[in-house]
Amino acid sequence: MTVPAQPPATPDLLYSRDEEDLRTAVRALLADRADAPTVIAATESATPYDPRLWASLAGGIGAAGLLVPEKFGGQGASHREAAVVLEELGRSVAPAPYLTSSVVATETLLALGGQDGPAAALLRELASGARTAVLAVPFATPPAGAETALVPPAGTVSGVADAAIADVLLVPTPEGLYAVEAAAAVVRPLVPLDLTRPLAAVTLTGAAGAPLADAGASAAAVRRGLLAGAGLLASEQLGVAEWCLTETVRYTRERHQFNRPVGSFQSLKHRMAQLWLEIVSARAAARNAADALATGSPEAPLAVAVAQAYCSGVAVHAAEECVQLHGGIGMTWEHPAHLYLKRAKADSIAYGTAGGHRQAVAELVELPAA
Repeated sequence: MTVPAQPPATPDLLYSRDEEDLRTAVRALLADRADAPTVIAATESATPYDPRLWASLAGGIGAAGLLVPEKFGGQGASHREAAVVLEELGRSVAPAPYLTSSVVATETLLALGGQDGPAAALLRELASGARTAVLAVPFATPPAGAETALVPPAGTVSGVADAAIADVLLVPTPEGLYAVEAAAAVVRPLVPLDLTRPLAAVTLTGAAGAPLADAGASAAAVRRGLLAGAGLLASEQLGVAEWCLTETVRYTRERHQFNRPVGSFQSLKHRMAQLWLEIVSARAAARNAADALATGSPEAPLAVAVAQAYCSGVAVHAAEECVQLHGGIGMTWEHPAHLYLKRAKADSIAYGTAGGHRQAVAELVELPAA
C-alpha cells in the first residue's frame, strides 16, 4: 500500500500570549530607557550604548538567553521569541548588541553542540548577559558567504558590527573557530551610517584565542549563525517599518493645512495605505522566517532569503516616506526619523543584500519541468 505524502505543516504566523507578554515587557523597558530623545543624545556621544539598558534587557527580562537551552542557563525559548524582541528594538532603534551577540554569536556557539568546554562556558555567560560576543566577520556577510569570511590569524577584518563593545570575538579562520578576548585585539571604530549600531575594524595580530571548533565544524557553525542573523534581522526591519508608519499616520492626523489634517488628502491616504499593505506582507515574511528557524524546518534557508529579499525594501520605503511626509521637521536632527532611515539603509545590506537574497531564492526554489 502506498502511503500518501504528508503535506508540509502550515507555519504559525500568529503571536502567542507569551510572545505578547514578552513584547509588553520589552516595549515598556525601551520606552523608559530608550525613548527618542535618549537615543538621539546617545548617538551624539562617544558611547551610544547604555550598560544599564543592556543589563535590564539581557539579564532582567532574560532576553539574552532566549535561544539558549536551560541546561546552559538560558530560557529555552526559540527564534519566535527572539524575533519579538528584535521587533521592539527595531521600533526604538535602541543601541543594543542583541542581534550580534544574543542571536548570531549565540547561534554560532549552539551549532557546535558541546556540553562542556570553552564554547559551553561562553554560552552560559552570553545567556546571562554578563558578557557579549560578536562574530568577527563583516556585517554585510550573507549566510552563503561563511566560507569566504575566514580571517587570517594575523589579519584585519573590517565592518564588524558591535565589536567596539564586545567582550569576546568569535574569529573564523582557515584552521577553525577561535574565541579571542576583545581586549587582546586592536579594535578601531569606524564611522558608520547607522550611529545606533557602530562598526569597527578588528586587527588580530598577536592576539591569542581559545580554539572552539575545527575548520569543518566552524564553517557550519558560522553559516548557521549568519542564517539566524539574516532571518531575525527581518523582524528588526519589520519593527522599523511599523514605527515609521505609526508615527507618520499620527503626525498627518495632527498636522493641518488649509484647515484640514494633511492625512485627509487623498494622495497621502493612498501612500500610507500602500505602505500598510507592504508592512502586512513583511510581517508574514518575517514571522515565517522566525518560525522556520524555530522549528528547524529544512525550508529555513528559503524562508530567510524570502524575508530578507522583501523586508529590506519595505523598511527603507517606510523610513523614506516617514521623512518625506513629516515635511520640514522630518529633515531635522531633532526628529528621530533620520535614525530610522539610517537603520533601514544599513540593515538593507546587512547579512546580504536584497538582490543577493533574491538570487538565493532562485537557486533554492525548484521550478517544475516545462
